[in-house]
Amino acid sequence: MRMNTQFLVAGLVASLAMCTTALADGQKIAVVDSQRLLAEAPQARAAQTTLEAEFGPRGKTLEAQKKDLEGRAQKFERDQATMSEAERTKTQRELRDTQVNFERRAKEFQEDVQLRQNEELQKVQKSIYESVRVYGKAQGYDIVLAGGVIYNAEAVDITPQVLSSLQAKASAPAAAAPAKK
Repeated sequence: MRMNTQFLVAGLVASLAMCTTALADGQKIAVVDSQRLLAEAPQARAAQTTLEAEFGPRGKTLEAQKKDLEGRAQKFERDQATMSEAERTKTQRELRDTQVNFERRAKEFQEDVQLRQNEELQKVQKSIYESVRVYGKAQGYDIVLAGGVIYNAEAVDITPQVLSSLQAKASAPAAAAPAKK
C-alpha cells in the first residue's frame, strides 16, 4: 500500500513538472466544445435534412400502415362477437400476419436509419475534426482539447471561431452552386 502511495505521489509530481514545463515553454492550449459544434454546425443540420428527405416518405408509409393495422384490430374487436368461427379465425390470422410483417418492416427501417445516421455522423465529425485541426494549426495552438475538460476560461475556448469556420465552409459550396448553372 505504501509503495502505491509513493508511485501516486511521484506521478503527481511528474505531472505537475510537465505542466510547469509546458507553461514555461509558452505552449498555447485551447478547448473546443465538440457537442456544441455537433449541435450547431451547418454540416450537422444538412445531414439531418438529408436523412429526413431520405427516410421521411418511408417513415410516413410505415405510420400509415400502423394506423391501418390498429383500425383493423379495433374493428375486429368490435365485430368478433357477430363473426362466424371460421371468419374470426381467418381475420385473427390475417391480423397476426400483418402485425408480424409490419414489425419486420419497422425493424428494417430502424436499422437502415441507424446505419445512415452513423454514416452521416462520421462525415460531420470528420469535417469538425478537420476544421479544429486547421484552425488550431493556423492559430499556433500546440494542443486543442475536446471533451473531458472540467473547467476552462473563455479565453481558451475556440468553439465560436471553429463554428464560424464550419459555417463559412458550408456556405462556400452553396455560393458556388448557383455559379454552375
